[in-house]
Amino acid sequence: MARFSRSSTHRLLYSLCVSPAKSAASPSPAASLLAGTFHLRQFSAGNLARAKDDKEPWWKESMERLRNIGISAHIDSGKTTLTERILFYTGRIHEIHEVRGKDGVGAKMDSMDLEREKGITIQSAATYCSWKDYKINIIDTPGHVDFTIEVERALRVLDGAILVLCSVGGVQSQSITVDRQMRRYEVPRVAFINKLDRMGADPWKVLNQARSKLRHHSAAVQVPIGLEEDFKGLVDLVQLKAYYFHGSSGETVVAEDVSADMEAMIAEKRRELIEVVSEVDDKLAEAFLNDDPISSADLEAAIRRATIARKFIPVFMGSAFKNKGVQPLLDGVLQYLPCPVEVTNYALDQTKKEEKVVLSGTPDGPLVALAFKLEEGRFGQLTYLRIYEGVIRKGEFIININTGKKLKVPRLVRMHSDEMEDIQEAHAGQIVAVFGVDCASGDTFTDGSVKYTMTSMNVPEPVMSLAVQPISKDSGGQFSKALNRFQREDPTFRVGLDPESGQTIISGMGELHLEVYVERIKREYKVDATVGKPRVNFRETVTQRADFDYLHKKQSGGQGQYGRVIGYIEPLPAGSPTKFEFENLLVGQAIPSNFIPAIEKGFREAANSGSLIGHPVENLRVVLTDGAAHSVDSSELAFKLASIYAFRQCYAVSRPVILEPIMLVELKVPTEFQGAVAGDINKRKGVIVGNDQDGDDSVITAHVPLNNMFGYSTSLRSMTQGKGEFTMEYKEHSPVSHDVQTQLINNYKSTKGTE
Repeated sequence: MARFSRSSTHRLLYSLCVSPAKSAASPSPAASLLAGTFHLRQFSAGNLARAKDDKEPWWKESMERLRNIGISAHIDSGKTTLTERILFYTGRIHEIHEVRGKDGVGAKMDSMDLEREKGITIQSAATYCSWKDYKINIIDTPGHVDFTIEVERALRVLDGAILVLCSVGGVQSQSITVDRQMRRYEVPRVAFINKLDRMGADPWKVLNQARSKLRHHSAAVQVPIGLEEDFKGLVDLVQLKAYYFHGSSGETVVAEDVSADMEAMIAEKRRELIEVVSEVDDKLAEAFLNDDPISSADLEAAIRRATIARKFIPVFMGSAFKNKGVQPLLDGVLQYLPCPVEVTNYALDQTKKEEKVVLSGTPDGPLVALAFKLEEGRFGQLTYLRIYEGVIRKGEFIININTGKKLKVPRLVRMHSDEMEDIQEAHAGQIVAVFGVDCASGDTFTDGSVKYTMTSMNVPEPVMSLAVQPISKDSGGQFSKALNRFQREDPTFRVGLDPESGQTIISGMGELHLEVYVERIKREYKVDATVGKPRVNFRETVTQRADFDYLHKKQSGGQGQYGRVIGYIEPLPAGSPTKFEFENLLVGQAIPSNFIPAIEKGFREAANSGSLIGHPVENLRVVLTDGAAHSVDSSELAFKLASIYAFRQCYAVSRPVILEPIMLVELKVPTEFQGAVAGDINKRKGVIVGNDQDGDDSVITAHVPLNNMFGYSTSLRSMTQGKGEFTMEYKEHSPVSHDVQTQLINNYKSTKGTE
């Protein structure tokens, strides 16, 4: 056998193993022997590194073939129906069930009994599926404004989204809210105009509404073939192909050439698409201005670049209920929405004063995962995690950065609505769930090598409260267990105790939100509860500056109490990010610095309950300018009490007013009832700010005090013969009129007097 030098042996080994000969002939005995030697001895360290350099990292392909998307829209736009079709076409479920189906099964993603009965989505549900060798994680979110936190937390962790719009209803109030949430979390999105089979479907009207109301830079990438009952299929403007959907559930997609009678319209719409995209993509703009021919691949690449940069929103069309247009939408998700590596995510480094750190988004880095949703399952707390970097493995230890606790991962699962599949490990870009990990929503987990936290999500303030108490005295334990669980799961659901009546007060985003929780206490914990009259979360505020100078002095043998505080309170400027500010402008050591926190605490405590109607005081700045202390008698308690009394002393002089929550109400009523509905809104002290015509319907937008909106759905039904519908969401707190303020104060005094 010929003699080999050491380096030439390595070269031959490497070439045999990494680049096997292309000829079909069997290898020579020498080559076989060398290959065997290779398996025994492995690479030397240097060659191993070189082999690694020659190929892509192990995760690159799996990351590029992964999409994390959410489906969001206004109520009844067809989100859950669309998700059901996606799961069917991707083979995750084997038969389609409708949201309000007669078969009593209900859609897969609406796993809660209440959701199936009411025909609405209450909790966002996660699932995953495969389409054309790509893995897609999907979160189906609620459309009702009362469950807005479910949309917030889903969008917080997703890389892309589908905004579903109804081709008849168009851009509705909740579409605007959802779109605002997508902007807040900088989520690239595609739009899907659904329900093209319905009477009055007009996708071009909806596209124009999206441009004007949502300020979308968008254009259609598909054109429907026929509308309403004549809706047959779609033409793809990028590939210039017509698609028809055959089979009992539209599972067979047939591609054909565009019919001659549509060619002129298709050419015009394609030119419009190229124009709109070239406004935000330089590469396409150059080809467009030079009149170069633009191929399908060039246009597709330009749309992808512009969509991921959030400068353009491609608009797809179809009818999920009639099984048309769902598969091309799935293709669009793969073509135009980003994979986890193409999205920039930031963490805050706790060791460097919360400095922003860009996460690589790859499995090679240290583990960084965010707990974005909690659920109480059959086996304990289920925590949904979005992994931003690194790998998480079953049985390994992870650290909760927010609490500093070290935890073991006992069980790792992938979710499919309420079903779960055990897995051994998961890497960056994936959405998984873990069992038996004690944490709160918004906590960040790492492997301990870094101290990163993810930015938290926006949690709106609750606007409505109810007094609840269990009917039977024995069920108190289950009752408090239920309330604790719901509070952990839902950051917009708050539980408090009314100090005057001793009743349990639950607060939330609206009547439906609280009604659902009372119903869930009954069903899931077998506790019947009585519900008191809904209570509006009023606030109080000051309207002018008022000075305080209060001395708290108590001598009763032994050590006394002594504390004097001097300063003023004033309203915060409009648009201030905080609700309460405390400023210390003390010069010198009139009050020792160790008492300052007690003074701030006293003022904060006093501001929790204003003297008008006992509600918290907001938009308040307290400025401490001077004071006095005693070398023996001064204490933290003395200064805290001095602050509380000082606040009460000057509060009346600051001309306080009561603030009430104002709701943005959008009504859609047949034009014939417009007068009656508008008159009723004026009666409820509402202000009409917009009135548009939409076909035979009037769309009225108004700002109405929440206090006057109780039971509105019943009166709207009776005024419009059941044809009117409305949505409302919190807008702001604003001052009540003088007569309402007097009435509220008198009511408050009379209830205090009777107790």
